[in-house]
Amino acid sequence: MSKYLTFGELMLRLKSPGRERFMQSPSLEATFGGGEANVAVSLANYGLEAEFLSVIPENAIGDAAIGELRRFNVGTDKVIRTEGRMGIYYLETGANQRASKVIYDRAYSAISLFKPEGYDWEKVYKDVKWLHISGITPAISEETKDASLLAVKEAKKRGITVSIDLNYRKNLWKYGVDAKEVMSEMTKYADIIIANEEDCQKSLGLKCESNVEGGKLDQEDYKKLSDSLLAEYPNVKKVAITLRESKSADINFWAAALNNGSEFIVSRKYEMYDIVDRVGGGDSFAGGLIYGLNELGSDREALEFAVAASCLKHTIDGDFNRVTLDEVQKLAKGDGSGRVQR
Repeated sequence: MSKYLTFGELMLRLKSPGRERFMQSPSLEATFGGGEANVAVSLANYGLEAEFLSVIPENAIGDAAIGELRRFNVGTDKVIRTEGRMGIYYLETGANQRASKVIYDRAYSAISLFKPEGYDWEKVYKDVKWLHISGITPAISEETKDASLLAVKEAKKRGITVSIDLNYRKNLWKYGVDAKEVMSEMTKYADIIIANEEDCQKSLGLKCESNVEGGKLDQEDYKKLSDSLLAEYPNVKKVAITLRESKSADINFWAAALNNGSEFIVSRKYEMYDIVDRVGGGDSFAGGLIYGLNELGSDREALEFAVAASCLKHTIDGDFNRVTLDEVQKLAKGDGSGRVQR
């Protein structure tokens, strides 16, 4: 069976209870998360054979992290275990007009220090048909940047489809390298690009005229944005752009568009009024899109599946999208009533 591989850092997630401020009460909820791991969990939940490539410390916390991935049927045989520490991120969930906050503590983590030559690409890509990586991984350190570039180059040598979620994180690009320089090079090896308007601007230098900060989106601007990306990078076959209208921490309107060079497809819009946890929303979209492009009959079906999957993720606490294939399919077909299922 052909496998879907994701490559990135799995972190310990420490969250204040409910919607409390940091240390409002003397406790933090401990789970695991991270962009590419979140995608692998989604793919495994939909019945695909998903594997995760990372570097995780050889200690009890690392063991727990591995166990959590295995609980979701994500393959961990390619995870490298070394000495060191796990990256951590702290999360404070916002409410109404108070935004959520993320604090990273991932400097000198095991993956950030691991030398690129330590990856055995023949072993890594055995039986793999698809590689997914994000702009978060090369942003962590010089070592992960070099490993990320190697990963996409080695994948293309082997005819493996590459999807990249540009995922710009300003608080990570701290080691003296410009994100545009790195992500422009990586994008040359991508088949599928996933992004929002900020990612395109900060990672690739492409402009979008929509006033996202003011909560307004213009679909024509996004067509122009995706057209310019396809023109700039002729190797890219499809661009998916998420369209989030953020009214407050609790209320977001959510949709997406896909440009395949022949048509520009816009999904239905979901109005989400009581968001439980938006962290991982983009990753759940990526996982849904990868599933849809491989298992469904058209780009439109793939896009609608991805948006529905991400909409459901906003109802679930934690990084991982704990939904079933059937649940996503029902919502994508219009069953969003929320009626009790008996």
